[in-house]
Amino acid sequence: MNIEVLLTEAEIAEEFSDAMEARDLPEKFFYWTPLSVRAWKEFSCEANESLRQTWDALAGNAGELTKGFVGRIPVISFGAGDGSKDRILLKALRDAGREVKYFPIDASQTLLETACAGAEDDDCEALGLKADISSPVHLLLAADVSEAPRLFLLVGNTLGGFDPLDLIKQVGSCLHPGDILILDAQIAGGDEEPDEMRRRFVFAPLAGAGISPEDGELRFTGNADNRHEGLHLMTRRFQASRDLTMLVSGKEIHVERGERIFLNFRYRFSREALRWLLTNHGGLKLKGEIPSADGRYVTAICVR
Repeated sequence: MNIEVLLTEAEIAEEFSDAMEARDLPEKFFYWTPLSVRAWKEFSCEANESLRQTWDALAGNAGELTKGFVGRIPVISFGAGDGSKDRILLKALRDAGREVKYFPIDASQTLLETACAGAEDDDCEALGLKADISSPVHLLLAADVSEAPRLFLLVGNTLGGFDPLDLIKQVGSCLHPGDILILDAQIAGGDEEPDEMRRRFVFAPLAGAGISPEDGELRFTGNADNRHEGLHLMTRRFQASRDLTMLVSGKEIHVERGERIFLNFRYRFSREALRWLLTNHGGLKLKGEIPSADGRYVTAICVR
């Protein structure tokens, strides 16, 4: 198994400690510890069934989609997670007679190893990069693991876990003529009340630091992002109901009763806002859209 490291475990542990002291946890820490990985796997198995439908449909057109590629196709996945959705497309490309090299990119060592091992089990050459895709430098270094044309993936509503206006600009800047970007996003609407599995997933980084659900209240709040109509933001916060002491990377961190810890956020989009984000804001050309049967997700195909 080949994995190159841009973000070391020592660095991410130090960043986690700093984030806890700042009471503000970015996206990458929700996939880092074994407890978080387990909670994510439980949550994603049920939550992403409708999203998988769009990837099955995309896989059915994989050969036609990549007809402009000559020779081996580099597949670079930003925020790959365990690579389960990536492998649907990788297998379809191989079934279409295309040679593929897979480059999963993630900050989680556990998930990155799973993605690489899964690809290798499918007889697909893989090189993982342990990196933070919220870093423009890491993003550009990851994109440069292969020359254009490349097939970029941004899947599992990864776009919704970061500031989408910043991330799509940064990802778009990685694309050269001939490259293709495939991404999916969750569409706003319907019942968005968090279920128990989602709550366990969001709470997992705190549980790993020794906090229990009885130590406070986990709150989800929906808001509109006023930068553009149709950007819907769900914030997640934990408010301590008593004085607490966390042990984080060997350091004691004290949280007073009433203090809040910001547990990142999650974006959802209207169809119109997603198109605006990709084209008007991100400077990309939208070549196709595949909505899921239940209307909860859209998979978009973009070029520069």
